[in-house]
Amino acid sequence: MTGSIKRGVSLYSFQEEMFLGQMTVEDCVAFATSIGANGIEILPEQNMPQFPALTDADVATWREMLARHGAHFTCYDMFLDTKLRKGELLSDDEQVESIRRDLERCNRLGIRNMRVLVFVRPDILERCVPYAEALDVHMGVEVHAPWHLEHAWILRTIEVADRLGTRHLGILPDMGIFMKHYPPEFRARFEREGARPEVAQFIVDQHEQKIMCEYTIYEVAVKMQGNPAEVRMAETLRHAPFANPKRIADYAPYFRHIQAKFYGMTEDCTDPSIAYDEVIPELVRCGWDGTLSSEYEGNRWVQDAGPVDSREQVRRQHVMFERLIAQAREDVRECA
Repeated sequence: MTGSIKRGVSLYSFQEEMFLGQMTVEDCVAFATSIGANGIEILPEQNMPQFPALTDADVATWREMLARHGAHFTCYDMFLDTKLRKGELLSDDEQVESIRRDLERCNRLGIRNMRVLVFVRPDILERCVPYAEALDVHMGVEVHAPWHLEHAWILRTIEVADRLGTRHLGILPDMGIFMKHYPPEFRARFEREGARPEVAQFIVDQHEQKIMCEYTIYEVAVKMQGNPAEVRMAETLRHAPFANPKRIADYAPYFRHIQAKFYGMTEDCTDPSIAYDEVIPELVRCGWDGTLSSEYEGNRWVQDAGPVDSREQVRRQHVMFERLIAQAREDVRECA
């Protein structure tokens, strides 16, 4: 069994060009389909100027635009604005109502997966399960660094899903949890900001050895008397975990969509940081059926040095996806 891994793009990948007015939402969709990434993940606050309003005409406009390009929606990224009012948090009832409204928007747009921010409490989501089931939308809690698949907070959501016996609550992995090597884009940015090469190399070496990040931060900040750029670089290790790719099959039943985070692709279409070469074979072997949705976040690390080319970066990632998926399927066939 090799599953059916599909390819898509989060419009978040093109935030630099959209912010600068160099690309429209339709430009992003058109580009995605041109490279065979037909699944579109949206961030309504960013991609829908009329949000939170959503009229029938708005829905029709989106459907017509996607149809023109042979695209389809894969995921809706919700945001829970718990600090809507200064000085107080939304009540539990207000949080449930906000999530219910997002589930309704998903249903109207024909979207069956909703990315839920990791901080949303499991008991709040439990109250939302009846709405998700009625509207046929899967609520996937984003497994985002520094959390990981086996983190106690993530397991609480899985426990709720198991207890309720629901197929409409689970998780949604962000591939940033599989950062095997320190991103070159991070290092280069910190060096441009004043980090000394020898200190930067020390931090990279510590990450390569998977030394506890607090130790590295202490070494850099206290023993090395690191400058601000060096301390900031060391602190990024708090959000640079390398989860075990071998465990992904155990959690595959709980997710239907993946945010394929990446910070930069080399010219030969490989990712020097995220362990896709280990994760994708595991997804193929366990027969996972869902969408790998590109989420390019390297823009913020290179924008000080020159123009950002999100399209080329995304294109390279999909060349890699095609290669790794094909190779993994061939390996499965040979072992059958």
